[in-house]
Amino acid sequence: MRLLLSLCLPVCLASMPAAADEVSDTLTSALEAYQDGDVAYAMEELVYAQQLLQEMKAGELEGFVPEALDGWTRTLSEDAGAAMGMLGGGTAAEAEFSNGSDSFTLTIMADSPMVAMMSGMFGNAQMMATMGKIERIGRQKFLNQDGDLSILIGNRIIVQASGGDLEAMKAHLEQIDYRALENFGQ
Repeated sequence: MRLLLSLCLPVCLASMPAAADEVSDTLTSALEAYQDGDVAYAMEELVYAQQLLQEMKAGELEGFVPEALDGWTRTLSEDAGAAMGMLGGGTAAEAEFSNGSDSFTLTIMADSPMVAMMSGMFGNAQMMATMGKIERIGRQKFLNQDGDLSILIGNRIIVQASGGDLEAMKAHLEQIDYRALENFGQ
């Protein structure tokens, strides 16, 4: 463990931008604590650095949440990432869309064990058809379950829209760049 940490951490630090940031400062602190023999503090710092990196990744995922269309507002959730911790990990972005009389929630989840469990269902067109109606939005095939729309992208990302007018949700879902989303984090 000691050899692995002392070899990997400097390589990770060297590959980061030269400008100091909170992540690199935290990783440096972890290495210093480890070298001083304070393994518990080094582990705390590594967990904190992981949290910071997860927040950065969630911020990147938020970039795929579409802007509100005319007459609508979009409110990004600040709690989506924290909820993923309770679901076994992964990254999430969520937004509430409202036009005053109607609203819906749009969620994007990536690299979650929950997504992996659902991939078998979404990968089988016959199984999807037994669970609801298939709706085409652009070139994408969404599962419509009682007005809630879901799709699996690249076997690792789920996009869901729920709670609102079907046509309004479809119009917002059309704005997502699914090809770019499939490459998220790779």
